[in-house]
Amino acid sequence: MTEPWASNTTLDEIARWLKPMKSVVLVTHGKPDGDALGSTLAVARALNIAAGGSAAGFSGVASRAEAWYTGPMPGWWRSVARDTKTRLIDEHNPPPGAHEPDAVMVLDTGAWSQLAGYRPWLDAQHDRAVLIDHHLNGDGDVARMRLVDKSAAAACEIVAGLCARLIGVDSPASLPVEVAEPLYLGIATDTGWFRHSNVNPRVLRLAADLLETGVEHERFYEMVEQRERAGRLRLLARALNSLELHDDDRVAIISLRQNDFEKAGAAPGESGGFLDLIKTVESVRVAVLLTEIDTADGVVTKVSFRSKGGPDLVDVNKIAMSLGGGGHAQAAGARFAGVRLDEARARVLRALGVAA
Repeated sequence: MTEPWASNTTLDEIARWLKPMKSVVLVTHGKPDGDALGSTLAVARALNIAAGGSAAGFSGVASRAEAWYTGPMPGWWRSVARDTKTRLIDEHNPPPGAHEPDAVMVLDTGAWSQLAGYRPWLDAQHDRAVLIDHHLNGDGDVARMRLVDKSAAAACEIVAGLCARLIGVDSPASLPVEVAEPLYLGIATDTGWFRHSNVNPRVLRLAADLLETGVEHERFYEMVEQRERAGRLRLLARALNSLELHDDDRVAIISLRQNDFEKAGAAPGESGGFLDLIKTVESVRVAVLLTEIDTADGVVTKVSFRSKGGPDLVDVNKIAMSLGGGGHAQAAGARFAGVRLDEARARVLRALGVAA
């Protein structure tokens, strides 16, 4: 029987379970964003500090925790990770088959479709794995223990409490700045720098607590949002050139193909934020990005959905679920393996109830 997508543990239980663990691997979804990077780095640093070491480990030699990622990675990620122990996983560097840590943590996702880069290694870790996520949908069999808070604005909002428990402080305001920084990054980026509908008093209080530790908001904003390469600007131009408007301009679609990335001199990870620009059009209620990429396993078309809030909200999580994906009511995605962009576009339009 498939496990339900619901919590079966608490932060207190997770903290107690982790305390004696001497080796912990943290994983997250492919193409990690600020929340994925922030949550994994924050917990890795908290685990090291809780064991008497520094945020990076023990005198820079050994680390209790290691964060694994599958790319593409954002250009700024090393500036955030710094000396925290990390490993990049790909077809040339797969998860080490014989590596069996004491514990595995899956953060900011619970969907096998977003964890394909870690399989089959991750399948074998089920009984020593814990999952923490805030998305509406996931696979309950990814980990034996699950903490799912669908009301949280970001995974970092949840793991802030875990980090405080691991280190033994009463409030996130008392966390070491090395732990608070990635937590703040995750919350800031998943709320669109506090512009999205998931902003509420609780998340703003947490952000204020993290700022109390010495986090510099402007530095992180500049690091993430104001260091774009010229290639990304050329890619944006190509995306805008593909713009389609449907349903009396309420649905906007932009498309990128492998050739667009090559001509622009950009990487697939550099299309983040494009839909935020499309949503600035007053009439647009749903914005869609279709991305066709050639991989070693064949063509893949990825679909990203964004919608505006309010009384006319279109729940794009339901749309994405009908296409085999999922996410949040206002931000979701799906993935089509072996499907070209034009066919994926037709499927998306049908799911949205829009004539091609």
